[in-house]
Amino acid sequence: MSPVAESEALAPLSRRGVRVFGEAGAPASGLARGDSLAAEVPVALVFNGVSHAVMMATPQDLASFALGFALSEGILDHVRDCRGIESRRIASRDAGLPEGIDGIEVHLEISARSFERLKGRRRSVAGRTGCGVCGVESFAALDLQTSPVARRGWIGRVDLPTVLRALAGLPARQVLNAEAGAIHAAAWATLGGELTDVLEDVGRHNALDKLLGTLARAGRLSEPGFVVMSSRGSHELVRKCARLGIAALATVSAPTAMGVQVAQLAGLRLWGLCRAPRGVLYAAGSGPGCQELKPV
Repeated sequence: MSPVAESEALAPLSRRGVRVFGEAGAPASGLARGDSLAAEVPVALVFNGVSHAVMMATPQDLASFALGFALSEGILDHVRDCRGIESRRIASRDAGLPEGIDGIEVHLEISARSFERLKGRRRSVAGRTGCGVCGVESFAALDLQTSPVARRGWIGRVDLPTVLRALAGLPARQVLNAEAGAIHAAAWATLGGELTDVLEDVGRHNALDKLLGTLARAGRLSEPGFVVMSSRGSHELVRKCARLGIAALATVSAPTAMGVQVAQLAGLRLWGLCRAPRGVLYAAGSGPGCQELKPV
Protein backbone atom coordinates (compact mmCIF):
# COMPACT_ATOMS: atom_id res chain seq x y z
CA MET A 1 0.00 0.00 0.00
CA SER A 2 1.09 3.54 -0.64
CA PRO A 3 1.30 6.01 2.26
CA VAL A 4 -1.95 7.19 3.79
CA ALA A 5 -2.85 10.86 3.35
CA GLU A 6 -5.01 12.44 6.03
CA SER A 7 -7.17 15.53 5.70
CA GLU A 8 -7.71 18.20 8.33
CA ALA A 9 -8.99 16.10 11.22
CA LEU A 10 -12.26 16.36 13.04
CA ALA A 11 -12.07 15.84 16.81
CA PRO A 12 -13.30 12.47 18.15
CA LEU A 13 -14.88 14.22 21.15
CA SER A 14 -17.07 17.31 21.40
CA ARG A 15 -17.26 19.57 24.47
CA ARG A 16 -20.71 20.87 25.37
CA GLY A 17 -22.33 22.75 28.22
CA VAL A 18 -24.92 20.73 30.16
CA ARG A 19 -27.00 21.06 33.32
CA VAL A 20 -26.95 18.17 35.81
CA PHE A 21 -29.94 17.45 38.05
CA GLY A 22 -30.41 15.09 40.97
CA GLU A 23 -26.96 15.20 42.59
CA ALA A 24 -26.74 15.56 46.35
CA GLY A 25 -26.59 19.23 47.32
CA ALA A 26 -27.44 20.44 43.82
CA PRO A 27 -29.84 23.38 43.54
CA ALA A 28 -33.26 22.88 42.03
CA SER A 29 -32.03 24.65 38.90
CA GLY A 30 -29.25 22.05 38.46
CA LEU A 31 -25.49 22.34 38.17
CA ALA A 32 -23.90 23.87 35.06
CA ARG A 33 -21.00 21.77 33.81
CA GLY A 34 -18.99 20.96 30.73
CA ASP A 35 -19.39 17.48 29.28
CA SER A 36 -17.56 15.49 26.62
CA LEU A 37 -19.66 13.78 23.98
CA ALA A 38 -18.64 11.19 21.41
CA ALA A 39 -18.42 12.63 17.90
CA GLU A 40 -20.62 10.93 15.31
CA VAL A 41 -19.56 11.97 11.82
CA PRO A 42 -20.83 10.91 8.37
CA VAL A 43 -17.96 9.05 6.70
CA ALA A 44 -18.30 8.21 3.00
CA LEU A 45 -16.23 5.30 1.72
CA VAL A 46 -15.31 5.99 -1.90
CA PHE A 47 -13.74 3.30 -4.09
CA ASN A 48 -11.99 4.44 -7.26
CA GLY A 49 -14.08 7.60 -7.24
CA VAL A 50 -17.43 5.85 -6.67
CA SER A 51 -19.16 6.28 -3.30
CA HIS A 52 -20.15 2.89 -1.90
CA ALA A 53 -21.39 3.52 1.65
CA VAL A 54 -21.81 6.28 4.21
CA MET A 55 -21.27 5.27 7.83
CA MET A 56 -21.67 7.21 11.05
CA ALA A 57 -18.32 6.86 12.79
CA THR A 58 -15.89 8.38 15.26
CA PRO A 59 -13.42 10.44 13.16
CA GLN A 60 -10.28 8.63 14.25
CA ASP A 61 -8.22 5.82 12.66
CA LEU A 62 -10.26 6.21 9.49
CA ALA A 63 -7.67 4.69 7.16
CA SER A 64 -7.71 1.50 9.23
CA PHE A 65 -11.50 1.66 9.35
CA ALA A 66 -11.82 1.93 5.58
CA LEU A 67 -9.35 -0.88 4.91
CA GLY A 68 -10.89 -3.12 7.56
CA PHE A 69 -14.36 -2.52 6.11
CA ALA A 70 -13.18 -3.29 2.59
CA LEU A 71 -11.57 -6.55 3.70
CA SER A 72 -14.25 -7.72 6.12
CA GLU A 73 -17.04 -7.00 3.63
CA GLY A 74 -15.29 -8.91 0.86
CA ILE A 75 -14.61 -5.91 -1.37
CA LEU A 76 -10.88 -6.69 -1.22
CA ASP A 77 -9.34 -10.14 -1.00
CA HIS A 78 -6.01 -8.91 0.34
CA VAL A 79 -4.43 -5.73 1.64
CA ARG A 80 -2.34 -5.55 -1.54
CA ASP A 81 -5.56 -4.91 -3.50
CA CYS A 82 -5.57 -1.44 -1.94
CA ARG A 83 -3.17 0.95 -3.67
CA GLY A 84 -3.70 3.95 -1.41
CA ILE A 85 -6.04 5.68 1.02
CA GLU A 86 -6.74 9.39 1.37
CA SER A 87 -9.28 11.15 3.58
CA ARG A 88 -10.84 14.55 2.88
CA ARG A 89 -12.93 16.73 5.15
CA ILE A 90 -16.05 17.97 3.37
CA ALA A 91 -17.75 21.15 4.59
CA SER A 92 -21.43 20.80 5.44
CA ARG A 93 -22.53 23.12 2.62
CA ASP A 94 -20.61 21.05 0.05
CA ALA A 95 -21.86 17.75 1.45
CA GLY A 96 -25.49 18.81 1.58
CA LEU A 97 -25.55 18.33 5.35
CA PRO A 98 -27.10 20.56 8.03
CA GLU A 99 -25.05 23.59 9.00
CA GLY A 100 -22.21 22.73 11.36
CA ILE A 101 -22.17 19.02 10.46
CA ASP A 102 -19.15 18.35 8.27
CA GLY A 103 -18.48 15.01 6.65
CA ILE A 104 -15.40 13.03 5.67
CA GLU A 105 -14.72 11.18 2.44
CA VAL A 106 -12.23 8.32 2.60
CA HIS A 107 -10.98 7.54 -0.90
CA LEU A 108 -9.51 4.11 -1.60
CA GLU A 109 -7.72 3.25 -4.82
CA ILE A 110 -8.27 -0.47 -5.35
CA SER A 111 -7.30 -3.04 -7.96
CA ALA A 112 -9.27 -3.26 -11.19
CA ARG A 113 -10.39 -6.80 -10.34
CA SER A 114 -11.78 -5.73 -6.97
CA PHE A 115 -13.49 -2.70 -8.47
CA GLU A 116 -15.16 -4.72 -11.24
CA ARG A 117 -16.50 -7.14 -8.64
CA LEU A 118 -17.77 -4.24 -6.53
CA LYS A 119 -19.57 -2.73 -9.52
CA GLY A 120 -21.17 -6.08 -10.29
CA ARG A 121 -22.37 -6.39 -6.74
CA ARG A 122 -23.88 -2.89 -6.87
CA ARG A 123 -25.77 -3.75 -10.08
CA SER A 124 -27.03 -7.00 -8.54
CA VAL A 125 -28.30 -5.36 -5.40
CA ALA A 126 -29.97 -2.53 -7.34
CA GLY A 127 -32.11 -4.97 -9.30
CA ARG A 128 -33.48 -7.00 -6.39
CA THR A 129 -36.91 -6.80 -4.82
CA GLY A 130 -36.83 -5.30 -1.34
CA CYS A 131 -37.53 -7.49 1.70
CA GLY A 132 -36.94 -4.79 4.30
CA VAL A 133 -34.47 -6.76 6.43
CA CYS A 134 -31.53 -4.90 7.95
CA GLY A 135 -31.45 -2.28 5.22
CA VAL A 136 -30.64 -4.69 2.38
CA GLU A 137 -32.82 -5.41 -0.62
CA SER A 138 -33.11 -9.20 -0.53
CA PHE A 139 -32.39 -12.15 1.74
CA ALA A 140 -29.40 -13.10 -0.41
CA ALA A 141 -27.95 -9.62 0.08
CA LEU A 142 -27.49 -10.36 3.79
CA ASP A 143 -24.32 -12.23 2.76
CA LEU A 144 -24.20 -14.63 5.70
CA GLN A 145 -21.92 -17.12 3.98
CA THR A 146 -18.35 -17.36 5.23
CA SER A 147 -15.48 -19.74 4.66
CA PRO A 148 -14.44 -22.01 7.55
CA VAL A 149 -11.69 -20.62 9.76
CA ALA A 150 -8.46 -22.64 9.59
CA ARG A 151 -7.94 -25.06 12.48
CA ARG A 152 -5.67 -23.62 15.15
CA GLY A 153 -3.60 -25.87 17.39
CA TRP A 154 -3.65 -23.19 20.08
CA ILE A 155 -7.40 -22.52 20.14
CA GLY A 156 -7.87 -24.29 23.49
CA ARG A 157 -5.64 -21.69 25.11
CA VAL A 158 -8.36 -19.10 24.55
CA ASP A 159 -9.97 -20.24 27.81
CA LEU A 160 -11.94 -18.38 30.47
CA PRO A 161 -8.96 -17.13 32.54
CA THR A 162 -7.29 -15.79 29.38
CA VAL A 163 -10.46 -14.12 28.15
CA LEU A 164 -11.18 -12.51 31.52
CA ARG A 165 -7.58 -11.29 31.78
CA ALA A 166 -7.93 -9.54 28.44
CA LEU A 167 -11.30 -8.00 29.30
CA ALA A 168 -10.02 -6.80 32.66
CA GLY A 169 -7.42 -4.74 30.84
CA LEU A 170 -9.88 -3.19 28.39
CA PRO A 171 -11.42 -0.30 30.42
CA ALA A 172 -8.04 1.31 31.11
CA ARG A 173 -7.32 1.36 27.37
CA GLN A 174 -10.69 2.88 26.38
CA VAL A 175 -9.46 6.46 26.44
CA LEU A 176 -12.35 8.03 24.56
CA ASN A 177 -15.02 6.06 26.38
CA ALA A 178 -13.58 7.03 29.76
CA GLU A 179 -14.17 10.67 28.91
CA ALA A 180 -17.40 10.54 26.94
CA GLY A 181 -19.05 7.13 27.36
CA ALA A 182 -21.15 5.62 24.56
CA ILE A 183 -18.07 4.41 22.67
CA HIS A 184 -17.32 0.78 21.85
CA ALA A 185 -13.91 -0.85 21.74
CA ALA A 186 -12.41 -3.70 19.76
CA ALA A 187 -9.08 -5.07 20.97
CA TRP A 188 -6.51 -7.67 19.98
CA ALA A 189 -5.30 -9.98 22.73
CA THR A 190 -2.40 -12.41 22.80
CA LEU A 191 -2.74 -16.00 23.97
CA GLY A 192 -1.55 -14.74 27.34
CA GLY A 193 -4.49 -12.35 27.57
CA GLU A 194 -2.41 -9.20 27.02
CA LEU A 195 -3.94 -6.44 24.92
CA THR A 196 -1.74 -5.12 22.12
CA ASP A 197 -4.19 -2.91 20.18
CA VAL A 198 -7.39 -1.14 21.22
CA LEU A 199 -9.53 0.79 18.70
CA GLU A 200 -12.61 2.83 19.61
CA ASP A 201 -15.71 4.01 17.77
CA VAL A 202 -19.34 4.88 18.43
CA GLY A 203 -20.26 1.85 16.30
CA ARG A 204 -19.20 -1.64 17.34
CA HIS A 205 -18.85 -2.70 13.69
CA ASN A 206 -16.69 0.34 12.99
CA ALA A 207 -14.47 -0.38 15.99
CA LEU A 208 -13.92 -3.93 14.73
CA ASP A 209 -13.17 -2.76 11.20
CA LYS A 210 -10.61 -0.31 12.62
CA LEU A 211 -8.95 -3.15 14.51
CA LEU A 212 -8.97 -5.50 11.52
CA GLY A 213 -7.60 -2.76 9.29
CA THR A 214 -4.83 -2.03 11.78
CA LEU A 215 -3.84 -5.70 11.88
CA ALA A 216 -4.02 -6.01 8.09
CA ARG A 217 -1.81 -2.96 7.48
CA ALA A 218 0.81 -4.47 9.81
CA GLY A 219 0.56 -7.97 8.26
CA ARG A 220 -0.63 -9.43 11.57
CA LEU A 221 -3.95 -11.07 10.72
CA SER A 222 -2.48 -14.57 10.99
CA GLU A 223 -0.72 -14.15 14.35
CA PRO A 224 -2.03 -16.18 17.31
CA GLY A 225 -4.56 -14.26 19.36
CA PHE A 226 -8.20 -13.28 19.57
CA VAL A 227 -10.56 -10.31 19.38
CA VAL A 228 -12.15 -8.79 22.48
CA MET A 229 -15.15 -6.46 22.22
CA SER A 230 -17.16 -4.28 24.58
CA SER A 231 -20.41 -5.15 22.81
CA ARG A 232 -22.69 -8.08 22.14
CA GLY A 233 -21.67 -10.77 19.68
CA SER A 234 -23.87 -10.04 16.68
CA HIS A 235 -23.65 -12.10 13.51
CA GLU A 236 -21.99 -9.23 11.61
CA LEU A 237 -19.07 -9.15 14.04
CA VAL A 238 -18.64 -12.92 13.89
CA ARG A 239 -18.78 -12.89 10.09
CA LYS A 240 -16.23 -10.08 9.81
CA CYS A 241 -13.81 -11.98 12.05
CA ALA A 242 -14.31 -15.29 10.26
CA ARG A 243 -13.90 -13.71 6.83
CA LEU A 244 -10.42 -12.51 7.79
CA GLY A 245 -9.43 -15.78 9.46
CA ILE A 246 -9.76 -14.62 13.07
CA ALA A 247 -10.27 -17.80 15.08
CA ALA A 248 -11.77 -16.51 18.34
CA LEU A 249 -13.95 -13.67 19.60
CA ALA A 250 -14.91 -12.72 23.17
CA THR A 251 -17.58 -10.15 24.03
CA VAL A 252 -18.77 -8.52 27.24
CA SER A 253 -22.45 -8.99 26.41
CA ALA A 254 -24.34 -11.98 25.07
CA PRO A 255 -24.30 -13.00 21.42
CA THR A 256 -27.38 -13.33 19.27
CA ALA A 257 -28.62 -16.76 18.21
CA MET A 258 -27.52 -16.01 14.64
CA GLY A 259 -24.12 -14.91 15.90
CA VAL A 260 -23.66 -18.31 17.53
CA GLN A 261 -24.89 -20.12 14.44
CA VAL A 262 -22.48 -18.26 12.16
CA ALA A 263 -19.64 -18.97 14.60
CA GLN A 264 -20.46 -22.68 14.59
CA LEU A 265 -20.63 -22.78 10.80
CA ALA A 266 -17.29 -21.00 10.51
CA GLY A 267 -15.55 -22.97 13.27
CA LEU A 268 -14.89 -19.79 15.26
CA ARG A 269 -14.52 -19.93 19.05
CA LEU A 270 -17.08 -17.57 20.61
CA TRP A 271 -17.19 -16.41 24.22
CA GLY A 272 -19.95 -14.11 25.52
CA LEU A 273 -21.26 -12.63 28.75
CA CYS A 274 -17.66 -12.44 29.92
CA ARG A 275 -17.97 -10.67 33.23
CA ALA A 276 -15.68 -11.93 35.99
CA PRO A 277 -15.75 -14.44 37.48
CA ARG A 278 -17.81 -16.12 34.75
CA GLY A 279 -18.09 -16.38 31.01
CA VAL A 280 -20.12 -18.47 28.59
CA LEU A 281 -18.61 -20.51 25.76
CA TYR A 282 -21.20 -20.48 22.97
CA ALA A 283 -19.11 -22.06 20.19
CA ALA A 284 -16.01 -24.14 20.82
CA GLY A 285 -14.21 -23.39 17.57
CA SER A 286 -12.14 -25.63 15.36
CA GLY A 287 -9.00 -27.21 16.72
CA PRO A 288 -7.58 -29.95 18.97
CA GLY A 289 -9.87 -30.78 21.89
CA CYS A 290 -12.78 -28.66 20.62
CA GLN A 291 -16.07 -30.51 20.89
CA GLU A 292 -19.40 -29.43 19.50
CA LEU A 293 -21.62 -27.87 22.14
CA LYS A 294 -25.04 -29.54 22.22
CA PRO A 295 -28.26 -28.18 23.77
CA VAL A 296 -29.21 -29.61 27.18
